[in-house]
Amino acid sequence: MSRIQLIRAQQPLRAAFHAPTLLWRSSPRLAAAHHNGETTTGTGHLSPRQWKSTSSSKQRFAPGKSEQYPPAPYKPPEPRVSPLPPKTKVPKPIPAEDGARERGRQLPIPYYLALPAAFIVVTLVVVNIRSFQDPKPSSIAYANREEMLRAAAEVAAAIGVDKVSYDEDVLDHHGHSEWSTSNTPVRAVAIAYPRSTDDVVAIAKICNARSVPMVPYGAGSSVEGNFSQPYSGICIDFTHMDRIIAFRPDDMDVTVQPGVNWMDLNSRIAESGLFFPMDPSPTATVGGMVSTNCSGTNAMRYGTMKDWVVNLTVVLADGSVVKTRRRPRKTSAGYNLTSLFVGSEGTLGIVTEMTLKLAPIPADTSVAVVSLPTIAAAATAASALIRSGIPLAALELMDDVQMRFLNEHGSEAVRARTWVEAPTLFLKFSGTTDGIRSDARRSGEIVRAVAGNIPFHFAKTKKDERDLWAARKEALFTMVNNRPPGTEIWSTDVAVPLSRLAEIIDISKRECGALGIFASVVGHVGDGNFHVAMMYDPKDEVIKGKVGEVVHNMMERALEMEGTVSGEHAIGIGKKECLLDELGEGTIGIMQTLKRSVDPKWIMNPGKVFDIPADMKKA
Repeated sequence: MSRIQLIRAQQPLRAAFHAPTLLWRSSPRLAAAHHNGETTTGTGHLSPRQWKSTSSSKQRFAPGKSEQYPPAPYKPPEPRVSPLPPKTKVPKPIPAEDGARERGRQLPIPYYLALPAAFIVVTLVVVNIRSFQDPKPSSIAYANREEMLRAAAEVAAAIGVDKVSYDEDVLDHHGHSEWSTSNTPVRAVAIAYPRSTDDVVAIAKICNARSVPMVPYGAGSSVEGNFSQPYSGICIDFTHMDRIIAFRPDDMDVTVQPGVNWMDLNSRIAESGLFFPMDPSPTATVGGMVSTNCSGTNAMRYGTMKDWVVNLTVVLADGSVVKTRRRPRKTSAGYNLTSLFVGSEGTLGIVTEMTLKLAPIPADTSVAVVSLPTIAAAATAASALIRSGIPLAALELMDDVQMRFLNEHGSEAVRARTWVEAPTLFLKFSGTTDGIRSDARRSGEIVRAVAGNIPFHFAKTKKDERDLWAARKEALFTMVNNRPPGTEIWSTDVAVPLSRLAEIIDISKRECGALGIFASVVGHVGDGNFHVAMMYDPKDEVIKGKVGEVVHNMMERALEMEGTVSGEHAIGIGKKECLLDELGEGTIGIMQTLKRSVDPKWIMNPGKVFDIPADMKKA
């Protein structure tokens, strides 16, 4: 409701407040007093103005010798007749017999009409206020295909014909992911390639006017159908918005467009001695990283994406542009809108610029690996390492199935050594060279205390370090690139409290093993997050159903352990029901209300995170 609307709505309310002033004048004594110039209130007390003129704070609160203590209860003075201005004619006294008639002319509201009058005033207030409230859309109606194509043509005219594609192969590439089983058969009608915030504003205004869904697209490496287009629309690809807008090494921050790849960013600023510490998939762009609140192997030491975003420039559904905050490292000014948009998957707005914090590049880094007999032993060792206080940069786990797969299908660097096909911990250290050696020595002692006298391999050279860590970073890529033709990989993740990690991994592995298919576990055990990847034939409906059941059981188990259904992949279309189980209808309802407030037509990446509310679906 606007300010003007609110003022108009309050006018009947003001009348209601003044109604008692009119009603008390119907009292014979008070009406006569009012006619004679007396300015008492309805209770006979002085008005606020009289109080100010007749008693000062000094008189009332500065006791003198003659005043008694404690003071006597306050007795209001008798009402005074207000002085008349000069040359004012004193009205003639009203004869007693004419008083009633005179009072009737002053206020034609007898006592028996007071209550109905008050009821009418209150009713008018309620109706008037409700009439100015912003109506909630009763239904969502998206444009049909012809209208969407017309909108795409308008977008091409606005940002450039060469910045819009209708090619079928391009549409398929942007609507389907080899990384995910959460795909839909629907495709966007066009792909737009903006170069600036102004281009995105133009796209948003056109799509909003025509009720066309907008779906942002980064690198396409998300795994929960985050960029699928269940309602068609226009897909917005940020490939060409890949500029570093401002790099401020003295402030240790950088402002970039969403199409910047995080590895490219680090290579371009490396000479400054700074880096951006998030490390998800090597193909990921910062726009998608913000959208999903990603993390990666460095999360144990550096946290998740939300911890490294200073501010965002966001284009809303109607084409308006907001900046979530300014650029200090800390602020307590107003709502934390930055965190609202981080992880919202483009459902609230499209991020076109982001300022990111940077960290000093560690003086040195190294890696160690250790194989353990069981998942339980690996989880126990990981817990002991975390509680030791050793400042590990990363602590990762890969199970025996994954290690065997790397021996068979890993890159040349990975297959240069023969890996023990057992649950394996990967430890990353950072700091000074001497500090790393000390931390590695202590880590080896802790692991051996838990699991006995087992080999603890510490990288001796930088090449050795790169080759050891490559095994961890290539895990998912190796599976995707070497899966048999016609098969799919269902990759998902959960996160639980550290003390429950071994239990949930062990149960999940047993369920996966019972299916008789390839199923591996890769985990960020340093923060209780792990991934399961299962390879299966989608044409086998029985196996496909059992795989889905295993995933569902894993989600339920994580919630029973006070965990979450998504540690770093976000929700997309693949985990909407699970999110409802995790948060409940009340919390989801608040999220839907937030979306409705900034996207009333529900055109920003619709169908992700939660469904369109039933009361907004078109009948």
